Amino acid sequence: MSVQVVLPGVLADLAGGAKHLDVDPAGGTLADLLDAVAARHPTLDRRIRDETGRVRRFVNVYVDGEDVRWQGGLATAVPDGAVVQVLPSVAGG
Repeated sequence: MSVQVVLPGVLADLAGGAKHLDVDPAGGTLADLLDAVAARHPTLDRRIRDETGRVRRFVNVYVDGEDVRWQGGLATAVPDGAVVQVLPSVAGG
């Protein structure tokens, strides 16, 4: 199973500059995918998930264009071939 994780530049720097990661998670959920990302890029994982393992409130995650907050959070299914976008919220004025 292969999933593509798409990162903006600010997060790509934490993944060695890669804006696209091809990940083979051990299972079929967002939690499994993030665990696989964490194994390769622990610093990136700390920007995506908090110390309890939950997605940080200022980080938006989409599986095939659907916001995971409305799809089941970390239990959201991530099928083979899915595209997962990770976007930090932007604040300012």
